[in-house]
Amino acid sequence: MGGPPTRRDRPGFDAAAIRRYYDRNTRAFLRYGHGGGEGAIHRAVWGPGVGDRRRALHYVEDRIADVIRGREGGPGSLHVVDLGCGVCASLCYLAERLSIRGTGITLSPEQAEIGRARIASLGLAERVTCREGDFSDLPEDLQPADVAFAIESFVHAPDAERFFAECARLVRPGGALAICDDMRGAADGRAAERTLRRFARGWHANTLLTPHELQAMAERAGFVHESTERLTPYLELRRPRDVAIAALVAPLGALPWRSTRLDPLIGGTALQRGLAKGWVDYDLTVFRRA
Repeated sequence: MGGPPTRRDRPGFDAAAIRRYYDRNTRAFLRYGHGGGEGAIHRAVWGPGVGDRRRALHYVEDRIADVIRGREGGPGSLHVVDLGCGVCASLCYLAERLSIRGTGITLSPEQAEIGRARIASLGLAERVTCREGDFSDLPEDLQPADVAFAIESFVHAPDAERFFAECARLVRPGGALAICDDMRGAADGRAAERTLRRFARGWHANTLLTPHELQAMAERAGFVHESTERLTPYLELRRPRDVAIAALVAPLGALPWRSTRLDPLIGGTALQRGLAKGWVDYDLTVFRRA
């Protein structure tokens, strides 16, 4: 199972490349994506009991809210850190519903600007902060976290071991780390590898681990696996819009040259195929800091 999605000896995209990717594309994601009205850049999950798109867009955040409630009981507000926070929509959603202090970390100055405006507009500036930073090299003055989470950002980590080392430094003993992201499934064969390469290139993905690899890496850093929820069956696959985009951009995926503006579309098309084929799974995994 070789190739860029699982290769850890050198990253395909460093922090500067990920920063450029989101500086260039975030406003388009918000404007044209299906979650822009909620500030959500991540996917909708039509899990049990979900009856409308807004709830689907917040399904993962609601599951993380359950994790936070499981850590409540101590004095004062819990500190919750969003690692790769986008425009801070997830933290704002959680802070509107729970008595938490929140810190969002994003590489992108563009996202940080939008996130700070969102926080201010919702009247959350006293409890929520959006900071520019790298989750693989967290700011020294960042306060310890009771709960940290990463929604569709872990896959960008140039060095997954370093990510977990930083999380071990950040999360208090007994605290929680939740990761919701794409995991490598049964992806043998040339077609699978080609698809995963297109996904990695288009979405600037560096880290596509199997669930077993993820758990083993977390355990080496001092975390204990608590739960894994497979969310793939609840995703929207092959929507008419996605089928139309695939027909337009799929032939471009193999070209050695193309406009970088097409990267998210080509990567998204490859990801849709990988999910439909079982080559990729979408999981929510929760760990406890030992």
